[in-house]
Amino acid sequence: MTYRDLLAPMAAAAREAGQLLLTTPRPERATSFEEFAEAFEAAEAPGAAVLRRRLEELRPGVEWADELDVLAGPPTVGEVWVVDVLDGAVQFLQGLPQFCVSLALVRDGEPVAAALHSPLLGETYLAARGDGATRDGRPIAPSAKTDPAAAVVTTGHPPFVARQPEAAAQAGRSFAAVLPAVAAVRSLGPTTWQIADTAAGRLDGFWEFGRDAANLLPGALIAREAGAVVSDTEGNPWTAGSGSFLAAPAGLHGRLLDALHGR
Repeated sequence: MTYRDLLAPMAAAAREAGQLLLTTPRPERATSFEEFAEAFEAAEAPGAAVLRRRLEELRPGVEWADELDVLAGPPTVGEVWVVDVLDGAVQFLQGLPQFCVSLALVRDGEPVAAALHSPLLGETYLAARGDGATRDGRPIAPSAKTDPAAAVVTTGHPPFVARQPEAAAQAGRSFAAVLPAVAAVRSLGPTTWQIADTAAGRLDGFWEFGRDAANLLPGALIAREAGAVVSDTEGNPWTAGSGSFLAAPAGLHGRLLDALHGR
């Protein structure tokens, strides 16, 4: 089975899990971290069971790595599923609409197939290495903008960013540097979905500081396959071990690198 052949069943699995999220009653808003964690686990569990079953049928024996432990060390040899059943859990639990199901097959540390599904939007992004990227079956491409002053860009941060204090500091400095150079800076929910929307031209760039492989791998593949430039914030090719991330159209990428460095 080729990576392209995986996309349809991956999409079906993501949609099934997404439908379960829609039918899961949202809990009362948590007032402590412990309550938040309990609410998240309860919301995620039905979809996780579906995805474990579907992905095992699709790729028997391939291990599953969740959002917080994926690729924490050296690149994994062979294949691993990178799964976030509820990407955007904060928004989901706060009653906000920006959340999605995120799946990627990673081989030797590189994403080779990805599926993102937004249950509320009813949209699905798909990409396979060497085969392009689509939204709802139609090819996508990044924005044609070249002027940062016309660009709407987005940013985010890794989960539990306090564990990466330098990343938090860099995020603050970069926001102050980029804001005067662009039309607007926003943070619009799940990292993966923001990168995919950049790949599709809805947004004009996404950057982040810190190590956040699980949230970046699916979007990185979609962006590359759509024709966006994906790098770290020094302009080097992005890998799962990189400490920063930038995805942007070719006509804006260099200008956004300059903005990030205050040039």
